[in-house]
Amino acid sequence: MKQDLRAPRGTQNILPGETTIWQRIESKALEICQKFGFFEIRVPTFEYTGLFTKSVGDSTDVVQKEMFTFLDRGGRSLSLRPEGTAGTVRAVLESGIINDALPLKVFYLLTCFRNERPQAGRFKEFHQFGAELFGSDSPIADVEIISMASCFFDELGIKGLKLNLNSIGCKNCRTDYYHALIDYYKQHVDKLCDVCLERLYKNPMRLLDCKTKECSELAKGAPKIIDYLCNECNEHFESVKKLLSLQKIEYTINPTIVRGLDYYTKTVFEFTSNELGAQSTVCGGGRYDSLVEMMGGKPTPALGYGIGMERLILIMKAQNNQITKVEKSCYLYIGNMGDEAVSVVFDIARKLREKGFSVQTDLMSRSIKAQMKYADKIGAHYSCIIGDLEMEKGVVKIKDMQGDNPFDVSLESFEEEFCRQFKDRLN
Repeated sequence: MKQDLRAPRGTQNILPGETTIWQRIESKALEICQKFGFFEIRVPTFEYTGLFTKSVGDSTDVVQKEMFTFLDRGGRSLSLRPEGTAGTVRAVLESGIINDALPLKVFYLLTCFRNERPQAGRFKEFHQFGAELFGSDSPIADVEIISMASCFFDELGIKGLKLNLNSIGCKNCRTDYYHALIDYYKQHVDKLCDVCLERLYKNPMRLLDCKTKECSELAKGAPKIIDYLCNECNEHFESVKKLLSLQKIEYTINPTIVRGLDYYTKTVFEFTSNELGAQSTVCGGGRYDSLVEMMGGKPTPALGYGIGMERLILIMKAQNNQITKVEKSCYLYIGNMGDEAVSVVFDIARKLREKGFSVQTDLMSRSIKAQMKYADKIGAHYSCIIGDLEMEKGVVKIKDMQGDNPFDVSLESFEEEFCRQFKDRLN
């Protein structure tokens, strides 16, 4: 295939077989959301660029380096969504549903876009499962959100995830902290990258999130936000920790977690895995109590999380998770021989499909030998051939493709007898 006709670098084709894995995980996500009372929301793939610069933060890597931005015919700047929270907040505000009974609980399964350098578990087009909760400032809501994500991972059978927890406080306690950060980094300006030098006085907390080697090392010795929390933020964080312990959810305090987006406040968290190498975070989230008001709504506390689907699947495959085992689903392959048999075969297939069976038939006018080879290739549980002889005798021999246990069924009552025989074998 010509180079310019291939999928762009940083995107992927999710092929038949692989999509089965995605569907199973998405199904588990839907089950978890139903259990916790979250309802699906769907938002546009692109928004006005200002939505992201205002909410995510114009000094973040996402806005400065990673967004796909373009002008429409009217000269207005639009961007493909780099994450799900900003569009969700806009949607609940614009629609007015945030004024309904609180808490408002929504979830989404969507694609996001960031112009990052592709590597294992990181794509320019990627997929997220996320949940957002609006209206509660209680630490109970923090634990509810974390518990929901934890339950989702448990339902999928994922092992070895580590919950990292931190609080990044509110505007009140960050003032002193910003001064402390600036004083610390001013002593090491010769070691800062160009981006961090630019951010030092604009948004010093962003320096803690820098991934360059020297800046990462400097961040280890920087002042910790949890030492600067005001009384309210400290009490909130202590309550979150206590409630997590009561829920028997293990966590590790990690004061370097600040998350990469400006809208976060108070509790922030990440679930990480040692199966992912450098891209260890599979889920990230926290509070964003000021974002709704910042975007024109009434002051409304809120929080949520996002789970990277690609990274999730990498972990599951590394752990040989049963959900990633793709099994062929064809119960019965019905071959045919002769024009008269075709209509009979299609009628039987239709009736069995109505009963919930996966049935395939010949669509290629193959020989009998080729049809049986195809039935074996698609992993059919059973197969049979219907031709002149079977129609004359009124009996069809069903072959068990997994063993040597054939059985006969009447052509006249094919559906009923096959259903009974299949049920007996399952039992």
